[in-house]
Amino acid sequence: MRLALDRRTATALLVAAVFFMENLDATVIGTALPTMARDFGTAAAHLSIGVSAYLVALTVFIPISGWMADRFGARNVFCAAIVIFTLASLLCAASGDLVAFTAARTLQGVGGAMMVPVGRLVVLRHTPKEEIVRAIAILTWPALVAPVLGPPVGGWISTHWSWHWIFLLNLPLGIAALIAALALVDNENARRAPFDVTGFVLTGAGFGLFMSGLEAASRADVSRWLALAMLAAGLALLAISAFHLKRAANPLFGLAPLSIATFRVTALGGSLFRIAIGTAPFLLPLMFQLAFGYSAVEAGTLLLWLFAGNLAMKPATTRIMNTFGFRQVLIGNGVLVALGFAAFTLLNADTPRWIVCALLFVSGMTRSMQFTAMNTIGFADVPQTQMSHATTLFSVLQQMNAGMGIAIGALALSVAQLLHGTPQATPGAADFHLAFGMIAAMAALAIVDSVMLAHDAGERVLARERS
Repeated sequence: MRLALDRRTATALLVAAVFFMENLDATVIGTALPTMARDFGTAAAHLSIGVSAYLVALTVFIPISGWMADRFGARNVFCAAIVIFTLASLLCAASGDLVAFTAARTLQGVGGAMMVPVGRLVVLRHTPKEEIVRAIAILTWPALVAPVLGPPVGGWISTHWSWHWIFLLNLPLGIAALIAALALVDNENARRAPFDVTGFVLTGAGFGLFMSGLEAASRADVSRWLALAMLAAGLALLAISAFHLKRAANPLFGLAPLSIATFRVTALGGSLFRIAIGTAPFLLPLMFQLAFGYSAVEAGTLLLWLFAGNLAMKPATTRIMNTFGFRQVLIGNGVLVALGFAAFTLLNADTPRWIVCALLFVSGMTRSMQFTAMNTIGFADVPQTQMSHATTLFSVLQQMNAGMGIAIGALALSVAQLLHGTPQATPGAADFHLAFGMIAAMAALAIVDSVMLAHDAGERVLARERS
């Protein structure tokens, strides 16, 4: 039994490491874009297409991951995804112009789309319910850490080495991950399942347009009307997709997990929470630099306190959930998350640095706790027969939430500037304060779903004394 437990833990750590590699690549090139633009002989703003191509490819191809895992075996698909992602990283480093780089980033996104949900499925499909808390705790940290570490790591590598190393470092990591996957992940019997072509076209186009619209909405050089048109078209296609998936005999992925209360909480309220959290790495550095006058290095270094809070909270998350239960943790800690965003409205240029650092550290702790609790309860009551659909749905929502975080943060700041009559290029402290007030309200709204949970929701996966 001990050997099996160690193997499951090692597999979860492997999948978490692969998740980290994929999540980091989504954010790490942001600070390296000016350097890359000079090498490509193009404007830095044009390189944002490399970021968009990666995120859109992820979102478009995630929906077929569940079918791929069932059709060809989760182990085979997971290993193939690592190979694709690693080779695409090499192609990114070898790119000599924007066209080649965008194509390589798209291929990298396809590999990442297979790694994320299939990796999670590999872990959860073989994890007993009583050990799911520990497994999810391991799988959660990449989504928390990578967005914070990505910008400073990308800036350091591009400054002291060259931007090529951002992608070349994936090569030894990918080779090590492939060797570990072949050794740890069991092969499974594939089953023949018809491919839902209509579902793939509808969901792919819907998610692609929606994510492209979000990216466009966060950029000042794209017409707001074009962004709104893309968002509207994406939402319309997604509504048609949902209608199709509910009625298809063999849907690309099923929507049945949404009927489970504990999964629905992480899908609905959890999405609001993840969007709110996703605004912090965007709004905080801007406020520190544009409103407070901090340097880019100072602003990036301060964000590391969020990372420190994430790490500090990890050892205690399981004990806290086992002691108080999911509902109490999601409500109580959710209030702390909202209050953390509200506290950002009190910061100004002369706030002592130790107070800023302490607030960021505590915010990192509370968001880590909420992430782990929300992600764990989502799979607490999902039967194994629906685990493939649940992991696919969760991965799609998580990817959309990540993209929406930046767009919503940018939108909140734009609305604040409009209300205050502030020039678009020079937001002030008051604009950021109002924006963070809006995000605090969103985080508070995310708690409503948790309040409606049963008092013993998700109890079966907790190691609690039952009377």
